[in-house]
Amino acid sequence: MKRITLIAAFLAVSAAMQAQPFRDTVGTIKTLTETSVHDPVMIRQNGVYYIFCTGFGISVFSSSDMTNWKKEKPVFDKAPQWAINTIPGFKGHIWAPDISYKDGLYYLYYAVSSFGSNNSCIGLAINKTLNPADKEYKWIDKGKVLESRRGRDMWNAIDPNLVEDESGNGWLAFGSFWNGIKLVKLDKSLAAVAEPQEWYTIASRPRDFSIADSLAGNGAIEAPYIFKKSGYYYLFVSWDYCCRAEKSDYKLVVGRSKHLQGPYLDKSGKSMTQNGGSLLLEGDKNWYGVGHNAVYTFDNQDYMIFHGYEVKTHGMPKLRIEKLDWDAEGWPLMHQ
Repeated sequence: MKRITLIAAFLAVSAAMQAQPFRDTVGTIKTLTETSVHDPVMIRQNGVYYIFCTGFGISVFSSSDMTNWKKEKPVFDKAPQWAINTIPGFKGHIWAPDISYKDGLYYLYYAVSSFGSNNSCIGLAINKTLNPADKEYKWIDKGKVLESRRGRDMWNAIDPNLVEDESGNGWLAFGSFWNGIKLVKLDKSLAAVAEPQEWYTIASRPRDFSIADSLAGNGAIEAPYIFKKSGYYYLFVSWDYCCRAEKSDYKLVVGRSKHLQGPYLDKSGKSMTQNGGSLLLEGDKNWYGVGHNAVYTFDNQDYMIFHGYEVKTHGMPKLRIEKLDWDAEGWPLMHQ
């Protein structure tokens, strides 16, 4: 019965994902409160903010004020062939991108998978500019960076986040369900795992091991984002369930460490590998659930970008951008 229930849940979630309203035509402008996204990340180039998020070909929005968002062409006009060849049933709906800038290039990591399966890959595309009007604008797909396989791996290669250590080495945090959040060192190209390989588990939640390894399990954790501030690495993750409209109960928790590889501890000193995590934000009378966040600093102000399932629109995923403050002990809190 448990197996049947899980499969049914995954099918319902998949249907909800496919129903997401990512079909606005290119050039459509909507306010922040009208903009529907899943798993947004953000970056700024020459005074223009760009959002990349889950969608067919990777959805893109631009804004000059973080309030009015223009729909841009997707990153890919057709699904990467390597992904079609690798992931059974993949048709171009790309998940949870992550955007970074380093040494004159924009690095866009992304995930390809299917719901309820850890037959998954993280890919990478690069570009010299984010401005579609620039003559040098061209996304170059570098293909697969990392792959997980059903029945082989107890981790899931989705929800990537690139972070640098103090020596400038690139690491990729990622993961969803199974055994939790992983961290792996990348080589200098940032397009492959470094050799010899270095892997760490940095966060996890209890899993009922009577559930088959091929299933996601009940350790509901995903979407890592690591933000460095004041000598700490802060690890944000999402707990519980996205993508269920009114039944979404996503929430955001955080821990921190002096070292990128961990251990990440919450306010009580509990390790995030042992179900630790201090609650930052959860649903309320206006939002069923909130999650899959990223954190950025613009003009000396920290912001958190994420999506929430809005009550008044029956659980539609909406864009949220909020100022992030810090308490006297150095813990993040939502701006009041």
